[in-house]
Amino acid sequence: MNYDAVLFDFDGVVVEAPSSQRLSDALGRTYEKLERSGPAPETIQAFLRGDFESIARRCRSLGIEADVFCARAAREMVRAQRDEVERGLRSAYDDVTAVRSLEAPLGIVSDNHPTVISTLLDRFGLRSAFETVYGCPLTSDGLARRKPDPTNIEAAMTALEADDALYVGDRDVDVRAADNAGIDSALVTRDEGDRPRTDANPTYHLTSLAGLPAILE
Repeated sequence: MNYDAVLFDFDGVVVEAPSSQRLSDALGRTYEKLERSGPAPETIQAFLRGDFESIARRCRSLGIEADVFCARAAREMVRAQRDEVERGLRSAYDDVTAVRSLEAPLGIVSDNHPTVISTLLDRFGLRSAFETVYGCPLTSDGLARRKPDPTNIEAAMTALEADDALYVGDRDVDVRAADNAGIDSALVTRDEGDRPRTDANPTYHLTSLAGLPAILE
């Protein structure tokens, strides 16, 4: 099928996902540097969900400005992900080479921090493959735009002057975000045995990005 553009989630689709333990450790360092005890498990989950209200409540209980806390947490999480790449613990997927053969304009729409996305695209030589990139900074506005909110998908489509697009992701929330934006979705499941069963109903199922050209013919 012909689409005006193809949009991709980043972690778990273009590059390997970050370690949840290292992100938790980064959040722990944030607490240490602000001279507070923690983090509580619910705070870690709030960050993973992008629940700014829960984060703000936790900050108020600790006597910390939420924006100050999030700015420090962003620095620690960006540093942790850069370190993963520098140590060879995280890489781009081999099948991302198939993306370069696509003729439609391409974009990234991710919940990861924009600095991380930019750094990894440069590191893996993928910057030129994508015409527009949208991430979510650790701010109240940035967290509010996390999927399944369709705001960033819609913004990417506007940037690419696309009336119709395909969104490629690896989680249920990616499919829901595409649904909320009124576009088709492709769910990538590279390792069937390592992924939980899904209730999502994507337009396409893929076991590799190498299957994209056939969809777009």
